[in-house]
Amino acid sequence: MFGLIQHSTGNERSGFASRQLEGREWWLWGFAVTVTLLLTTGIIFLAFFGDQSENNPSYWFVLREWVRGLAALVLLFDVYTVYQHMQLLRVRRQLAERDELFQLITENAADMIAVVDNDGRRLYNSPSYQKVLGYSPAELASTSGIDQIHPADRERVMQAAQKAYRTRKGQQLEYRMRHKDGSWKVLESTASVILNEKGNTQKLVIVNRDITERKRAEETLAHHAFYDGLTDLPNRALFLDRLQHALVRARRHRDYKFAVLFVDVDDFKVVNDSLGHTAGDTVLVEVARRLIASFRESDSIGRSTTETRAESSTESIARLGGDEFTVLLEDVSKPSDAIRVAERIQLKLADPFDIHGQKIVITASVGIALNSASYASGEEIVRDAEIAMYRAKRAGKARCEVFDAAMHAVALRRLQLETDLRRGIELGELVVYYQPIVDLEGGRILGFEALSRWKRPGGMVPPVEFIPVADETGLILSINRALMFDACQQLRMWQSQFGCEPALLMSVNIAPKQFVHPQLATEIGSILEKTGVKPGALTLEIMETIAMVDADDALVVLEKLKTLGVRISIDDFGTGYSSLSRLPHFPIDALKIDRIFVSSMTSNPESREIIRLIIVLAHSIGLKIVAEGVETEGQAEELKKLGCEMAQGYLYSPPVASEEATRLLLQSYQGRSAPNMRLR
Repeated sequence: MFGLIQHSTGNERSGFASRQLEGREWWLWGFAVTVTLLLTTGIIFLAFFGDQSENNPSYWFVLREWVRGLAALVLLFDVYTVYQHMQLLRVRRQLAERDELFQLITENAADMIAVVDNDGRRLYNSPSYQKVLGYSPAELASTSGIDQIHPADRERVMQAAQKAYRTRKGQQLEYRMRHKDGSWKVLESTASVILNEKGNTQKLVIVNRDITERKRAEETLAHHAFYDGLTDLPNRALFLDRLQHALVRARRHRDYKFAVLFVDVDDFKVVNDSLGHTAGDTVLVEVARRLIASFRESDSIGRSTTETRAESSTESIARLGGDEFTVLLEDVSKPSDAIRVAERIQLKLADPFDIHGQKIVITASVGIALNSASYASGEEIVRDAEIAMYRAKRAGKARCEVFDAAMHAVALRRLQLETDLRRGIELGELVVYYQPIVDLEGGRILGFEALSRWKRPGGMVPPVEFIPVADETGLILSINRALMFDACQQLRMWQSQFGCEPALLMSVNIAPKQFVHPQLATEIGSILEKTGVKPGALTLEIMETIAMVDADDALVVLEKLKTLGVRISIDDFGTGYSSLSRLPHFPIDALKIDRIFVSSMTSNPESREIIRLIIVLAHSIGLKIVAEGVETEGQAEELKKLGCEMAQGYLYSPPVASEEATRLLLQSYQGRSAPNMRLR
């Protein structure tokens, strides 16, 4: 309650000064009257009782001098008395002005000012009490200074007051006081002591400030520091704190076991991209609600009814960010307990979501990590649960995986690969290789497909290892951008060197992250302009699954690209889920048959029939066909019979460096390659 200052305040100090002035004034007038009477008496005595002999002429002279001197003293003293009186009047006016100022301040101050005696009785309350707490002066006068204080705070306030009276020292105090309407206000209190003439504490002047709104703001900020603003679930910081407590408990009690579930919504980006971020937020809120509900329905935490029951709490569920949620399961003795909970979560989320009148179905992948003595921090167990979750996604999504040491080793290898890849990009270790695309009928090279290869000092890194990492981390954007620029430069050099007629073509793959990049068309246009390649000589290969996942948005992107004048080919055709009715409306030039059909076409009639139907479909809407993965003469012959125009594969050449590709071009344009024969 009290951070004390040892001085008197306004009215009390003024009253004490007034009493001093009154005493001084009475003393002054009493002294003046006394001196005047004494001097007058002296004059009378000299005049009537002194030696008045006429034979003593000096007597009258001396008497006159004495009378004159005494009269002068009386006059001077009277002047001095009048002067002192004027000074007292001036001081009195100053005190009156100070009293008026003090009253003006206390009557209009926003803070509540009170004067209480040693027994806690209110001697004065400023009008702010009625403004802040709603009590009239009469209502306050009828109660003591402790009555409106919250019962839980009274003892603390009384102890602080007693300490203040005893030591004249104290601390700032916050406590609650009841408003007239029954609500509670939080007050910040400071005080100063009023001392009596003996120097003892006589009264306290207490200044109370209403900090209710400030405390609410502080509580809100504290809440936001540990709770997610969207779902109101605990955030990462609070979850890790509770997880750390669980780890400490596990070290102290060997029989205490727990698990962490890492829940990630599958394909949540599709929801955001198709329905908007507002709908995405609605989905996240509903996911949080269902997670909470799934634990409120039963407190058995995945155990059978014959096993020990374990309490669950919404405080054990957290949102780490985005579409990632975590669950802390306590008293879990074996993996099956956690798996049962994960399955219950997935079942709960399987019910359709009603988002703005539209029904959508989502799934979730769940990673599970069980505690062990090897964990030193909560971050480590969350990391391993996340690794298990990614394993579940790679295994097909909508499933759960339990973390094991092998997953950790794989994750470390992947992290090291990502680090090395970033460094490799900086050191220029990513190079462009070229695989020829040949005319099946004449065997001549019509163009190349440009492919990224990672050439490390220790050898080549297979694309199947680093391309997925580049795609997941977004490094594919810079890799493909550099690849397209180098490939176009190389194409321009070949066109100048060989005078290709028809013009040599260059095919470049567009990654999923590139396809949705808003500046894709602008970047490609800039590369064509800088390298001097004619747009018609560049073919952009778009994966079928990318183009068809959202056909309307894909059509917009494809039309922007087509406006540049480039050629567009659908890659890996036949492996996705194309809507054949939409295909004729897409601004594309060719279809590329996936190698999975080509590799089995000579041994599997179904694969051959699929290829035939694709070729017929493509030709019916004016598209060219490229078959990839051609490795045998038999495959090439069958493709030619079915009417396929172009092919690429190891039968002709694997992807090679630019020097070897130049040699293949030279061989092709010198007419040394026969139809369906290797170029190498």
